[in-house]
Amino acid sequence: MIESIVIESLNRKFNCIKDTLDERGRRYWAACEALELGHGGIQAVVQARGLGERTIRRGCLEVREETRMPTGRRTRRLGGGRHSVVNHDPKLLEALESLVEPTTRGDPMSPLRGTCKSTRKLAEALTLQGHAVSHATVAQLLRHLDYRLQGTRKRLEGASHPDRDAQFRSINRCVSVFQRAGQPVISVDAKKKEWVGAFANRGREYPPKGQPESVRTHDFADKALGKGCPYGVYDLTDNQGWVSVGVGHDTAQFAVASIRRGWIQMGSRCYPQAQSLLITADGGGSNARRNRLWKVELQKLADDLDLAIYVRHFPPGTSKWNKIEHRMFCHITENWRGRPLINHEVIVNLITNTSTEQGLQIQAGLDGNTYPTGIAISDQALRSINLVQAKFHGKGTSKNYFKPRKQQYRDVKEGPHGLF
Repeated sequence: MIESIVIESLNRKFNCIKDTLDERGRRYWAACEALELGHGGIQAVVQARGLGERTIRRGCLEVREETRMPTGRRTRRLGGGRHSVVNHDPKLLEALESLVEPTTRGDPMSPLRGTCKSTRKLAEALTLQGHAVSHATVAQLLRHLDYRLQGTRKRLEGASHPDRDAQFRSINRCVSVFQRAGQPVISVDAKKKEWVGAFANRGREYPPKGQPESVRTHDFADKALGKGCPYGVYDLTDNQGWVSVGVGHDTAQFAVASIRRGWIQMGSRCYPQAQSLLITADGGGSNARRNRLWKVELQKLADDLDLAIYVRHFPPGTSKWNKIEHRMFCHITENWRGRPLINHEVIVNLITNTSTEQGLQIQAGLDGNTYPTGIAISDQALRSINLVQAKFHGKGTSKNYFKPRKQQYRDVKEGPHGLF
C-alpha cells in the first residue's frame, strides 16, 4: 500500500514539473527523490517514471559529490556521448572522398568505376579497405562533405548556329505580323507514338478503392491493334487544336493530311477570309526542313486551299520551344494519365475531352489511311513546286513560302505582309 502511494505521489510531482526539465534536470530530480526516500528509493523512482537505474545512480553520485554541470544549454559534460567514427578512423573521410570525387571518374583503378555509387556499395568498398562503416554512416559523412543525392541537369547543348537568336526573333516577328493581319498561325508536330491495348500508362487516377485498372504485365506490341500516331495542329491565336490519330507511319503525307483536316475542321471556319497560312514546326521528323516529300505535299495543299503557305522551322535542338508542346500536348498527356489506351477510339475520345481553364479546345479524328514510306522525290518534281525562299536563312530551307500555282492568284513575290 505504501509503495503504491509513493509511486502515485512521484507521478504527480513529475507531471507538475516535467515541462520545465531537460535531461540533466530529470536526472537530478530523480536522484533527489531517491535519496529522500532512502532504502528502496531508486527502485520506487524506476517504477514510477521508467528511468534507467544506472541514470538514477549516476545522478545520486553527482548530488552527493555536489558535482555542478556547466551552465547554459549543454546537458552533458564536454566530451560526453558517443564519439564520431571519424575520431576513431581519421583516414575514413579521405578514403570516402576518393571514391566519390568527380576527378576520379576516369581513374581505371577506382573500385567503383562503372558501378552505381550508392551508400551501400560505398560502405562495402570502404569495409574492404579496412574502414568498417554502415551505409547510414556513409550517408551522414557524405552530407558532412557537402555531397548531395541529385540527378542530372540538361544544360549542355551541341553546336548552335550563330544566328539562332535572330532566327527566333524572325519567327516571332512573322507570327506577330500574321496575327495583326488576322491571318492564321499554326504550330504543328507529331506526338509520341502510343501502344494501343491494355498497357500501363504513366500517372494515377481515382478508381474505387482496391479496384485499380488491370493492365498487361509486359509491354509487348499487339500487332492487331498496332500503335496510335497523333499528329497535332495548334492555332496560336484562337487557342484550339486538331489532332489526327494515325494507324500507320508518321510520314510527310500524313503530316500534311493532318494539316488539311485541321484546316477543314477548324481553320476554314475561324478564318473564312484567309489568304495565307503560317506554319511553325520542328526541323526534323515528318515535317523536316529538308524533307522533299513535305515540300511537294505542301505545294499541293497550297493549290487545293488557294492559300499562300509560309513555313518557319525552329533551329536544331530547340523543339521544346514549339508552342504545341507546352500548350496542347502536355494537357493531352495529363488528361489520359493512368488510363490504358485500349483502342484508337479511346485515344480520340480522351484527346477530344481535353480542356483547360484558359479555354483550350481540341478536336480529334481517326485517320485510317496508310501512308507508304520511302517515297522518292526527283529533282524535276522538286523544281516544279512554286517555292520562294526567304532572304533570311531561306537557302537552308528553314523558311519557305509556297505560292499557289493558280493563275488567278495575285503575285505576292515579296509576301502578302512584306515578310520576305
